Amino acid sequence: MSATLDLELLRTFVAVVDHHSFAGAGAQLSRTQSSVTQHMQRLEQQAGVSLFQKQGRQKHLTEAGRQLLRHARQMLSLNDEALGSLHESSLSGVLRIGSPHDIADTILPPILSHIARSAPKLRLEIDVGRSPFLMEDLHRGKVDMVISTREDSALEGFALRTSPVWWICSAQYLHVPGEPIPLILVDEPSIYRRYVIEALERADIAWRQAYLASNLIGIKAATRAGLGVTARSMEMLGPDMRVLGEADGLPRLPDVTYHLWIRPNTVNPLTRRAYELIRASRGL
Repeated sequence: MSATLDLELLRTFVAVVDHHSFAGAGAQLSRTQSSVTQHMQRLEQQAGVSLFQKQGRQKHLTEAGRQLLRHARQMLSLNDEALGSLHESSLSGVLRIGSPHDIADTILPPILSHIARSAPKLRLEIDVGRSPFLMEDLHRGKVDMVISTREDSALEGFALRTSPVWWICSAQYLHVPGEPIPLILVDEPSIYRRYVIEALERADIAWRQAYLASNLIGIKAATRAGLGVTARSMEMLGPDMRVLGEADGLPRLPDVTYHLWIRPNTVNPLTRRAYELIRASRGL
């Protein structure tokens, strides 16, 4: 007879990995460190393999531990969705979500899928646009929640993902070090425009504006046409593009963090419940 993995032990296991220590997992789960240790011992007994190996003063996952981690995340996600759907299936109405173009086919789809599975009667309306204008729409109540790289202390939110910002050009683009960088820029306001200009001026690298666009569609078109170099998060990179870096004489750029934002004083229970669903799916 095969053993059955205990979901409570798996949840503790994932917390240990995410917080890089037994003590950190205990703090998150409101358990003592000895209780977390006992959970991991019981889980290893159920799995029949060692999940951790000691390297110096640190404990790292074994290959079996890495395999179990993938399955544990899937099992916990399915469990939480199944329980959540029993409570959320009666939710109905309209939820308006704003998303920037560059993550509309990467970060956004899993979020929409999770909401749709948990609250199938909820109708989703998606507004894809530029971050600064979406944030303005959120403040005005034109959308209920927004994914954005912009910070706003007047809003309530949490981080979804941190992505590196890369120098991106066409796969056929010929980069000539020493010559002014032909930049493909989006018009103001733009965090990427600010990152690029500040980095180049700080490194004393000459540049010129080769192309100006009002949205990401124009940026992608100009980049694919080989008109110059742009800087965007890794989500924009396509098979017909390549990345330039420090080996090409270009400075490193800051990362960007995508947040999910809502108005803290929202009176729409659908917005608050959908927000909590997404937050819970991230283990927050």
